[in-house]
Amino acid sequence: MYRVTFHEGWSRHFDKIEEEIKERTAKKIQKIIGHPQKRHLKKGAKFFVDEIGQYRIVYMVFEVNKEIRFFFIGNHKEYERWYGQYF
Repeated sequence: MYRVTFHEGWSRHFDKIEEEIKERTAKKIQKIIGHPQKRHLKKGAKFFVDEIGQYRIVYMVFEVNKEIRFFFIGNHKEYERWYGQYF
């Protein structure tokens, strides 16, 4: 079982989204815990990305610690802006 943690900037993004999306995000996090490695944000990147409708959720998996750390949730436009900071 993986331990779930959230990056310090997570709440800034999460607090902006609608209540319905927050509920769907909680369900998606439960699914990710069961099968954490989906598609990479970009080839060679350590981040993974998953979709919740028009929203994207970005996370990293630390196998050694059995930890999944969530970094970002936002719509596609916000997502592009967020990952532009890293790539």
